[in-house]
Amino acid sequence: MGVSQLLWYVAHTRPRCEKKLLQFCKRENLDASLPCYRSVHKYRGKTVVFQKPLFPGYVFLQIHTDQRSLVRQSIHLASLLEITDQNLFVSQLGEILRAVETDLQIRLAPTIGEGMRVKIKSGPLRGVEGWVEKRHGLTTVLLRLDFISQAAAVKLEADDLELI
Repeated sequence: MGVSQLLWYVAHTRPRCEKKLLQFCKRENLDASLPCYRSVHKYRGKTVVFQKPLFPGYVFLQIHTDQRSLVRQSIHLASLLEITDQNLFVSQLGEILRAVETDLQIRLAPTIGEGMRVKIKSGPLRGVEGWVEKRHGLTTVLLRLDFISQAAAVKLEADDLELI
């Protein structure tokens, strides 16, 4: 009988099931990691803090090769991806986990850049489309909205936009 090797895998989850898969792994005594960041929202005057996955749709597992079938039994799993360069993955994940443990604000770097067409996904202008005029740091975007052959510019958070 061969020795089961301890390797890293990336679990691609069903939509919005990252935390459920993490709970499943904990119940089954499997080593799983879900890097999260703090997200603060105000609802009707109340401030609510959420822990959101830094990589939506993914949980990182360090399991023995013979435990893959156990993970695949979870209804929260879409697919289990193998890591080809284990050393590089361990190094990169370690850096991400160290960054998450700090009090620094961390998020995925937005892919929204100048000249891109975007749609506003939340707030009073939800559904409005426009062009990114300029970026201000990681989070703020100056958006050009075209109305009746006239342009108006509005500053928005990058998190409130999605690429079209």
